[in-house]
Amino acid sequence: MRKCGILLHPISLPGHYGIGDLGAESYAFVDFLAESGQKMWQVLPLGHTGFGDSPYQSFSTFAGNPLLISPDILVKEELLSEEDIAEIPYFEPCRIEYGKVIEYKYSLYRKAFGNFSKRAKGYSAFCRKNAFWLDDYALFLALKNYFIEKRKNEFEPKELKAYRRGLKKYLTADTINDNYYGASWNSFPEELRDREPAAIEKYTKLLKDEIDFYKFLQFTFFKQWTDLKKYANESGIEIIGDIPIFVAADSADTWIRRDIFHINAKGFPTEVAGVPPDYFSENGQLWGNPLYDWKALEAENYDWWVKRIEKMTELADIVRIDHFRAFESYWSIPFGSETAKTGKWKKGPQTALFDAVKAKLGDVHIIAEDLGDLNPEVLELRDKLGLPGMKVLQFAFGSPDNPYFPHNYQNSNCVVYTGTHDNDTTLGWYMSCDEKTRDLVRRVLNVNGDNIVWDMIRWAISSSANYCIIPIQDILGYGEDARMNTPGVSGGNWQFRFEKGRLTAETAQTLKYLCRLFNR
Repeated sequence: MRKCGILLHPISLPGHYGIGDLGAESYAFVDFLAESGQKMWQVLPLGHTGFGDSPYQSFSTFAGNPLLISPDILVKEELLSEEDIAEIPYFEPCRIEYGKVIEYKYSLYRKAFGNFSKRAKGYSAFCRKNAFWLDDYALFLALKNYFIEKRKNEFEPKELKAYRRGLKKYLTADTINDNYYGASWNSFPEELRDREPAAIEKYTKLLKDEIDFYKFLQFTFFKQWTDLKKYANESGIEIIGDIPIFVAADSADTWIRRDIFHINAKGFPTEVAGVPPDYFSENGQLWGNPLYDWKALEAENYDWWVKRIEKMTELADIVRIDHFRAFESYWSIPFGSETAKTGKWKKGPQTALFDAVKAKLGDVHIIAEDLGDLNPEVLELRDKLGLPGMKVLQFAFGSPDNPYFPHNYQNSNCVVYTGTHDNDTTLGWYMSCDEKTRDLVRRVLNVNGDNIVWDMIRWAISSSANYCIIPIQDILGYGEDARMNTPGVSGGNWQFRFEKGRLTAETAQTLKYLCRLFNR
């Protein structure tokens, strides 16, 4: 079935609290999707973001992002009062100020937690069902906070700079900033770093209240998301979720399951993830995520990965797996390298992981993010599994046989995008192209370029691809200032928001017309 949808991470929605959340504006967006004839809503990873604020660097692959919790819903549930949200700090309407947002929203969450009863409907069942990750995740965050405060008290200000400088050779730019005091799990006392049972028991008792706080946040997030997803599904909208193939070095996942990663006895990776030089960066991209020990995962029949995908199927109807090509072969970079150029290709698990997923979960609707430096074997693996890949129109303008040109799609089992979260907006991209490329764009589309964004949207919707996804920035006609992420650049990403009132009835009718015109 031919379908169309919009790529929008909930953090980019308008609202009063400095960041989009799962409250009224999310429901209004679902209404807009339905009114405009859309059938899909694609989000970025919904995980608990860590340092750098990237949804692809989460403190846990299973946990949800507490910043998405709606204070307004907490008021309706009488966990907050109207007085609690009466004085809201000023937040920039089109940019997320993470520091201010975290400070303000967590102050509200602490108040809400004080009014929360563990006898709340569904709480005990939620904790039991998710105990395999929730208990350790909550302890992990409680320990991080405990040792952050401990190190703040131990170090004189003049020593902090030297201390952080010493850490930088172990940690990537995404995991260190001026507020970082070494509370990565590999800086815990050895008995905690190595998860000795006596130490785990001791700190679980010591930090009980803080652990319960983080469990409360996860219960609240999943309840609000589940309600929103139900509303979307009842409105005829499917959710496309997103799984980053790798996990963050400083995460509950690596602390709990060090055995399935290439991590040494002191808790540091021995080889890390990235990609070789490509479209986005001449030095490649050094992500810094620890790589999987695929032999160890194979020995347990990929149980951890099966659970990971199973959890995502609760959050989404369709699962997009980021960096799919690593299942065929992945770029392994020696730990401590300054760029990704020093890496080499190593073989991934091929079809074995997906066989394990199917045996346990049945048919899971998966989209393969098959962009980047590909070899024929990656495409063969994708096609053998029957997974739709991605076609990005911004990549199409080269030779006439370019695979991203719609006239070169070999079949309709694919998803076409004008651009992704890693691309510039369509307007920003077009304006940055040289005149020769812009001329080619106009000739291919047979337009004069005065309305290039909607010309590209029309081209995507009219293509033979089964699915068509348009980023919200293109729907709104935004330029380069609204770009979500610039790969290889550590700062200034993941901050885009749009203002209330920008999604108009006229825009909805235009989208609906195009979808009807091209049978979506």
